[in-house]
Order: sequence, then structure tokens, then C-alpha cells
Amino acid sequence: MKILIAGASGAIGQPLVDLLVSHKHDVYGITQSKERAQIIEAKGAKSLILDVLERESVFASIGNIQPDVVIDMLTRLPKEYTPESMRKSAEMNAKLRLEGGSNLQTAAAMHGAKRYIAQSTAFWYAPGSGLADEHIPFAFEASPGIASGTRVYAEIEKRVLQSKKIEGVALRFGFFYGPGTWFYPGGDVAEQICKQKFPIIGKGQGIWNFVHIEDAAKALASALECKPGAYNIVNNYPLEMRRWLPAFANYLGALPPPNITEEEGLRISGADAVYYATKLRGASNAKAKKELHFFPRQLEWLNS
Repeated sequence: MKILIAGASGAIGQPLVDLLVSHKHDVYGITQSKERAQIIEAKGAKSLILDVLERESVFASIGNIQPDVVIDMLTRLPKEYTPESMRKSAEMNAKLRLEGGSNLQTAAAMHGAKRYIAQSTAFWYAPGSGLADEHIPFAFEASPGIASGTRVYAEIEKRVLQSKKIEGVALRFGFFYGPGTWFYPGGDVAEQICKQKFPIIGKGQGIWNFVHIEDAAKALASALECKPGAYNIVNNYPLEMRRWLPAFANYLGALPPPNITEEEGLRISGADAVYYATKLRGASNAKAKKELHFFPRQLEWLNS
């Protein structure tokens, strides 16, 4: 199968390329730099230096390759995980996901691709009891930054899942952890934790969904032939912040994280940080287990 990956040199893209190449697929990876292109080619895939916002170039490139499947892992996120850096990157990230993704999908459908797989989110579900399945709406009434993000993902999913020209799959991922991510020794969140700069806010009852990048890659590979639709790609046991954060700190050999009030959190980090700490909802991976044979590992730091 001929597969084109947008975001092939990223933290999830790299293990995905390894996996697909090992399965004897003909893999092409989009990147914007010669240095990242070398990473893709070293893994046995073909690189494509392309700006997905340049519509004519996208159509020409897709026409030349004529992939069977396009995997959209487009993001433009900062290396630093802070409220300020996330706010600054939000506009460009949304433009890349919406405009760049639309260019890719339209070109893919025009040139005969059978399937378009897009990255979505499993940690911005509307509040409620129990784990959220794929029928639960996003948290459109959340804090400003999160509410804006949910609208972006909703628009992406509408374009992908309601297309009449190409099969659509939306994989709703939890927070990525593993090499090259924020949540890994040396990653930005890990560094903040070690410096006592990533506190538990309020009661820390917000429930976080995680997924290891290698498990995410396996889910993407399984999505090549699954039923079209949305799937939550998360760990088996989503955890409250007050549980996962101290365990991660211990895993890193750091001091336990400080605890601050919601008022302090609002003043220091803003409404989005408080929402993450106190209102996130856990997601169910039951559908992915059944349809994608998805069996994720337990969080590594829980065994430390």
C-alpha cells in the first residue's frame, strides 16, 4: 500500500514510519526541512519537502505520488509546554491543521486515495460522569483556549468524517508520552516538574488521558483498514492529575509537585491550566480495543 504521512519526522511520525516500512508499505513522508528529510529517508521511506499551505504544490505532489492513504499528523506546537507558548502557537497550529489539512484531503480525494486518517483529541470532552465514548461532544463551553481548540478539532472531524469523496478516520489521541514528547525525561513538562514549576492546581481532579507514541503508531497502522469513524486512542486507565503527576515526579527522581489553589492557578497560569487540572474528563478506549485491536501499555511511571 502506498501511504503518505504529513508529520512523518515528528515524535509519532518516526515510529509510525518504522512500523509501516517494516510492514512493507511504500511510505512517503512530508517535511519542510532537508535535515528532517534525512531522518525519514534513513528509515527507508521517501521524503517530500513540502509546505502544505501551498495549495498548488500540494496538488501537484499528491498527483505525482497518488497515495492510497494519507495520514494527517500535522501540528505546529512549541517545544515548551506553557500557557504563554501554547497561546502563541495556537493560531498557526490551527491554520496548519485546517487549511493545510484541507489541501491534503482535497488533493488526496481528487487523485484517487481511498482513505484519509486525521489526528484528533480525546482529552477535550464535555464534562459528565464516567468515561466519555466517541458519541460525547467536545467541551465547547470550556475555558477560552480549550474552547477554541475544540472548535478546530470539530471542524477537522466534520471535514474528514462527513466527506463523500474519501473514507475518513479520526483518531482521538490522549496526551502523547515517550521519546521526543513533553512527558518524558528531558521533555519540557519533565523539566518543569524537576524544577517544581508544574503544580497540582486545586484538588487536581481533572482526568488525563495518555498514550505512548509507539502505541499511537500501532493504532494508526490499524486504522489503514478499520471501519471509518472516530476512535479514542488512550490508555486503559485515565488518571486524575493528583495521581499521575506525583507518580511522574517520583519516576523522574524529583520532589513531589507543589499544590496551589485554583485562585493561584488562575493568577499564575490562567483559566486553561486550571481547567486541565480540575475539569478534564477521561475517555474510553473500548471501541478502539474492539475495532482496532488496540491494547496500550500501562503508564511507565506507575511502576516506578
